Amino acid sequence: MTSAVVPDHPWLLPGALADVASSGTRPRRTTRDWLVDAHLFLFALGWAVVAAWDAGQPVPELAGRLPYEWLQGLDTVLGLLACAALWLRRRWPLGLAVATLPLGLFSVTAAVALVVIMFTVAVHRPLSRAALVFGGSALTSVSYAAFRPDPAFGFRGELVWAAVFTGSVLAWGMFVRARRQLILSLRDRADRAEAEQQLRVAQARQLERTRIAREMHDVLAHRISLLSLHAGALEFRPDAPPQEVARAAGVIRESAHAALQDLREVIGVLRADDPPSPGPAPAGQVQTGSARPGPAPAPAARSASTPQPAAVERPQPTLADVPTLVAESRAAGMRVEVVDTVEAAGTAPVAIGRGAYRIVQEGLTNARKHAPGAAVTVRLAGAPGDGLTVDVRNRRPVGAGSQPAIPGTGTGLVGVAERVSLAGGRLEHGRDGSGDFRLTAWLPWPA
Repeated sequence: MTSAVVPDHPWLLPGALADVASSGTRPRRTTRDWLVDAHLFLFALGWAVVAAWDAGQPVPELAGRLPYEWLQGLDTVLGLLACAALWLRRRWPLGLAVATLPLGLFSVTAAVALVVIMFTVAVHRPLSRAALVFGGSALTSVSYAAFRPDPAFGFRGELVWAAVFTGSVLAWGMFVRARRQLILSLRDRADRAEAEQQLRVAQARQLERTRIAREMHDVLAHRISLLSLHAGALEFRPDAPPQEVARAAGVIRESAHAALQDLREVIGVLRADDPPSPGPAPAGQVQTGSARPGPAPAPAARSASTPQPAAVERPQPTLADVPTLVAESRAAGMRVEVVDTVEAAGTAPVAIGRGAYRIVQEGLTNARKHAPGAAVTVRLAGAPGDGLTVDVRNRRPVGAGSQPAIPGTGTGLVGVAERVSLAGGRLEHGRDGSGDFRLTAWLPWPA
């Protein structure tokens, strides 16, 4: 949606400038155009009447007498027709100028109308065409000076006056045309700049949605794998003590709530067409952004009239959240060993910490999916200036599991590889010589 500036008084502008929507078509006349045309018509008509009356006097003052009386009557008729033709000058300026050009040979009653028509050609047509019309007008002035010589100027003086006057009209028309073209070009540049700005905003919004959706993929995969692991444990041990069943059911409920909340966020991000407003959010709206690890809070009942907090993105996970992530996996029954030798972990950049967290999260998720029951070792090492190394390894599972494999999209490692590449790091994953699966990444850590 454009926000073109509308002038306070568009009726004071020419039709070519006021009618923005008339690109490629003939612009409509504005109130200003009708007023200008009416004044020019009345002025040209008044001149024609005065010139015809003066030509009938014994000693004319405006121009010399024509050699034939019938030619004087023709001059009067053609002058009135030229005045009437001024109403067509905006539609056919060039054709009207060519049709009335012969009047410049002898007519004095059509002088004002001819000047207005030539000025219109200079304003509305390119210089190459306008120059031909003005050149023809300069040639007709020679015949006019011969037919109706002015005793005050003489033949040569009248030719010089005609050339100066014709050149002034041409220069004036070119100035008006250049000014209008400048205004139209500035308007076009403003429209294109606004369209480009809207395109940049849309691209930035789409990139932000893609980033949030990628974060949500990692979170959802982690939640769903925990949910499947606990559900599988209940299915494997239906005779477990009630306390263990209740604890597992509670973890399943919390994981399901967290997964549903993250899923709502993904859907909201992908469906959103406009950026969030700074005002209160509607009741029941879920904030967008990636979730920190941990169970989802229980939804609180709110009335439709209760104001909601502003829509903000939730805090991103960092390197300090890795222990909580590991604790979640251990609570789900995984055997996870952590070896953390990171120096000055609190000074790690936020982007590096978030990348390390996502790598560990993807490694634990893949271990739950493809090697259930296998021990997992997470190693974190690094220091400022040396970089941060993240290594997640799990042993090859012994025998085929009795539970079906947890389905996945197969894009988790692709997302991790893209994240590491954008950070300027390196990623290795696959089976090592002993058959264990490893996911190793190195991320740059400036000193």
